[in-house]
Amino acid sequence: MSDEEKISELKEKLKNKRLNEEDEDYKDDEITADEIAEDIKELKTKEEIHDYLEEVHDVDIAEYLEDIIDENEEILRVLSAVDNEEKAAIIEEADEELQVKILDLISEEEALEIFSYMSPDDIVDILGNLDFPKRKSLLSKMKRSDANKLRELLGYAPETAGGIMTTQYIAFKGDIKLKAILEKIKLMAPKTEYIETIFVQNEKGEVIGEADLRDILIMPEDTVLYDITDENIKYVYPEDDQEEVAQLVSKYGLKVVPVLSRKKVLLGIITIDDVVDVIQEENTEDILKLAGTSDDEDLETSLFDSIKKRLPWLMINLFTAFLASFTVGLFSSTINKVVALAAAMPIVSGMGGNAGTQSLAVTIRSIALGEYENNENLSISIKYVLVGLINGLILGIVCGFIVYFMFGLKYLSLVILLSMIGNCIIACLVGYLIPVVLKILNIDPAMASAVLLTTVTDVCGFFLFLGLATMFLDKLI
Repeated sequence: MSDEEKISELKEKLKNKRLNEEDEDYKDDEITADEIAEDIKELKTKEEIHDYLEEVHDVDIAEYLEDIIDENEEILRVLSAVDNEEKAAIIEEADEELQVKILDLISEEEALEIFSYMSPDDIVDILGNLDFPKRKSLLSKMKRSDANKLRELLGYAPETAGGIMTTQYIAFKGDIKLKAILEKIKLMAPKTEYIETIFVQNEKGEVIGEADLRDILIMPEDTVLYDITDENIKYVYPEDDQEEVAQLVSKYGLKVVPVLSRKKVLLGIITIDDVVDVIQEENTEDILKLAGTSDDEDLETSLFDSIKKRLPWLMINLFTAFLASFTVGLFSSTINKVVALAAAMPIVSGMGGNAGTQSLAVTIRSIALGEYENNENLSISIKYVLVGLINGLILGIVCGFIVYFMFGLKYLSLVILLSMIGNCIIACLVGYLIPVVLKILNIDPAMASAVLLTTVTDVCGFFLFLGLATMFLDKLI
């Protein structure tokens, strides 16, 4: 088989995978990093690799390069087959480790050429991951105006609105006519990340509203920009947390969010693709924190780092477990007299933990989405008390019958019924109050909620169950 036939066959295979997109089995046909690796091994020249990669998505190429992160020569072989614009697209899709690796492998001059195809916010993200000498060297070789913009963006904390904004936007004074705007947009569009929304300024340079590109296209050319300006504009300040930006976008269905200074001067914009990344990042962070691990751990994290990230929380859990153990120890004489208590005891604490986790998850989600209002604490607390009471009553009745048939002790069934009701009420209420109190104290609710909840439900569950058992001890013996 000739080289041309080989390339044609590989490209045809990729096209077939793309054509199956509407098929219900499409996910099974998606190209994988392993398949790319096998195909590229058969290719010898840059031209062959280039022709093949034309049919491969940038994300898939980035994933392939991430899998061969330690194979410097192979990474360079693949990158040398594509132009700088395509390299920019691949780097944008790559993870932090691969981005740093690629910039270490290529010259600074080539890196600057690649940056010319990227938006400032993406460049800043990459520069932020480099060591200081490398970052300083790259900035020193850029145009002064470009370098100053990037330095300004680097000055904002990574997880703020300023840290994720881009300075590529289109803004005009409100007294300009649409004909002039269209002429200028044609010149500015190739170098601007987002052109669908035009921001409107007054004579002082303050943002007073925005105009939709669609309106500009359909209105008469002699219309003044002021006439189609929407003054009901939603915006954020550069120091606002990125999570607040995501909440704003979600609430109002925005495609772009302007970042203004306190004097209403436009500093930059945040586009929807950056907000999607923020939402994914924040959700991942909350899930990992709830599990008691670091928000930057994944399956590829080294053994030592995984231990280091998890052990502190496990140590905290160990000490809180001793509180529950101490509570049980207070009633050791009761347990010695009624052995059945040891078998039934974990049921109360376990169900309390589950009930509390439900409240905890709902509350943390509401806080994360900006739905929480502090003036509703009393009504929500009453609601959760009732939820715990009703659920605890139903679960207690079911559990009481089962325990009676197991041990034949009706007073043990009564004890487990009452303790189940009490612990479910406490769990539901505490599951709501813990993240609320942590938020008031400016502590991330996802960070410590699970540990505190487990401690409360275990200690209260054991204390209620064994305390009631001690009260009815004469009836249980």
